[in-house]
Amino acid sequence: MTTILQISDTHIIPKGSLVSNVLDTSASLKKLVIRINKIRPQIENIDCVLVSGDISDDGSSESYERFKLILAPLLLPIYVIPGNHDSRENMRKAFLGSGIFQKNGPLNWHKKIGSVNLIGLDTLIEGQGGGILLPESLDFLKEIINKLKSEPIIIALHHPPFKTDIKFMDAIGLKNINALKNILSEYKGEIRIVCGHIHCMMVTNLNNHIALSAPSPCSTFSYDTRSNAPVGFMNIEDGCLLHHWNNGFNSIRIGLSCGSGPFPF
Repeated sequence: MTTILQISDTHIIPKGSLVSNVLDTSASLKKLVIRINKIRPQIENIDCVLVSGDISDDGSSESYERFKLILAPLLLPIYVIPGNHDSRENMRKAFLGSGIFQKNGPLNWHKKIGSVNLIGLDTLIEGQGGGILLPESLDFLKEIINKLKSEPIIIALHHPPFKTDIKFMDAIGLKNINALKNILSEYKGEIRIVCGHIHCMMVTNLNNHIALSAPSPCSTFSYDTRSNAPVGFMNIEDGCLLHHWNNGFNSIRIGLSCGSGPFPF
């Protein structure tokens, strides 16, 4: 079995500050790390951590170093992709040791983790909320998929490759969803597409492959499809996702707390 832990949208900032003067994002992430380590005996082996963007809220080098310190107790390899709040070059420098990034260009990468091919795609448009897969990123994905034939794949990108119906989030969504769909349409093996950005879990079908978004440990966006829905986040901490491969994919949400119990029934 191959197991990949997905954490998303941590929005870490330098020490002494709150995100939007409300969120202590570092405290939320520390709680999640404690929770994951506590349940490690229950979920068997974890092979690596995938972080699907918005690691930082301000793109600062200090925020990436703080993030790495918080995740250090997991004692796991960490593979990251940028979100719209990240800085491509500061992230490249901070995670150079992971050995997955090229020296320049988009932060796209491919890593074989156990039986799973993990592919990270860069959708960042510096200075904008929305995202795009550049031609070189699409070519990168196409080349890898053509080589893999039918091996299991997890594709990670920050911006969801689907509409959420949350108007203010779709306004800063992925601009060229169809270009990604076209590449996926001919693949015969199993692909799971995972993302972040919308701070909640949604599951959909993308050309006969499951695509799902991860929650954020620090905040949540309400599912409000009204055209005049308030633009902003809810101060609700959530958890992460666990992706198992065992002759098929299985994805599980892990909450920040488990409640009391278990009680017999």
